[in-house]
Amino acid sequence: MNDEDFIRLTACEAVDLLARGEVSPFDLLDVAEARTADTDGVLNALPTLCFDRARSHADRLAKGSRDVDRPDYLHGLPIAVKDLSDVAGVRTTYGSLAFADHVPERSDYMVERLEANGALVAAKSNTPEFGAGSQTFNEVFGTTTNPWNTALTPGGSSGGSAAALAAGQVWLATGSDHGGSIRNPASFTSTVGMRPGPGVVPHGPIRLPFNTLAVNGPMARTVEDAALMLDAMAGLDHRDPLTRPAPPTPYRSAAAEPVPPKRVAFSPDLGLGPVDPEVRRLCAEGARRFVEVGTVVEEACIDFHDAVEIFEVVRAVYFSGDRAHFLEQHRDTFKQELVWNIEEGLRVDAEKITWAERARGELYHRAAVFFDTYDLLLCPAVVAPPFDHRRRYLEEVAGVKFEHYFGWLVMAFAITLTACPSMSVPTGFTDDGRPVGLQMVAPMGREAELLSAAAVFEALTGLKDRVPLDPRVGEPI
Repeated sequence: MNDEDFIRLTACEAVDLLARGEVSPFDLLDVAEARTADTDGVLNALPTLCFDRARSHADRLAKGSRDVDRPDYLHGLPIAVKDLSDVAGVRTTYGSLAFADHVPERSDYMVERLEANGALVAAKSNTPEFGAGSQTFNEVFGTTTNPWNTALTPGGSSGGSAAALAAGQVWLATGSDHGGSIRNPASFTSTVGMRPGPGVVPHGPIRLPFNTLAVNGPMARTVEDAALMLDAMAGLDHRDPLTRPAPPTPYRSAAAEPVPPKRVAFSPDLGLGPVDPEVRRLCAEGARRFVEVGTVVEEACIDFHDAVEIFEVVRAVYFSGDRAHFLEQHRDTFKQELVWNIEEGLRVDAEKITWAERARGELYHRAAVFFDTYDLLLCPAVVAPPFDHRRRYLEEVAGVKFEHYFGWLVMAFAITLTACPSMSVPTGFTDDGRPVGLQMVAPMGREAELLSAAAVFEALTGLKDRVPLDPRVGEPI
């Protein structure tokens, strides 16, 4: 096999070759390093490389057991880890000047699990400061661009991971998602990104271990690859109070042998605001593809009437609880949106917090009742296609202005509030070639069913072979 053949392997294909000993981890590390060197000059997706560390890990794997036969074992597959997650001995900045020289002594629980399951961390992927804002730029490393058109953003905050996957720099990557930070960049790069329910993937050590807004999840080029990554990430960890055991049947099995859902609902906008007309059209056409496999598709939606106000409160409280202690020392280096969101949290009173928590509980109950009727809720992952990477965020869509820097993420953050697993799967391209993802949402705890339905949809669209691609230097749209 030549380098191009290696690059085009799916993660599942690569792991199967590794398991049979037909390729070595060192072969894939060499290919990944060369591909990154060839493409990252225009993308800036993987600003921190740690290939030497990965090769040392590969040496240790080679000296260990060669008869590992577990579905969650990656057999020395190189991956990228988002720069919000600590990797021991590797520069980890969180996209912040305040931590520009930070080198943690220990890894995040998720990273420990991935490495124990045979992953080789080859690089850290770029992210906005502390993941705030779904456009990947920061004062430490600069801006990440989109392989489909380098004048555009790949989204964020897991934009570096998404861009690296779309360009074939790595086969799998980690992401984290609070208000759409996995789903948004997956949509913008025609890749697959999954936000599991809280507690599926260990997370920490963190200051707010009982928080359910921010979760880690898999990013990949195909649905089965995402399922493979989730198998390697998921499981009980007593250090994270929300975690639960991995299911007895691997997630990869659900994606490899998919079963069509019986009845799904589609909403073009969740009743929450403007959606770009082309995004609306492409997602509606995508949802109707399920009819081809006998699924009943109806237009219906969970009642999200108070979701925006709920999210504004719980997000602000999360930001202040997690980051307010940094303000006094680092205010002058934090980006303006981050300072504003932390201070909003400090201003929220107990009455408003109590209302938001009660309202979120009521929203969850409405979602549970909704899923008594439907197997899935389908909707756009993002209200618009990728935009000029020089813009900090979208201020308006279809003539409607958003109040906050995260207002344009409403299609994702409304779903976050339900704690339901969700993911973005490619559904098509705008007339000018910009990727669009369909968001798929399943009932709480039904990650396997979600992956199964997503694999059915992926087969219907036939889009999974569109990545990886060579970065396309383009003009702003």
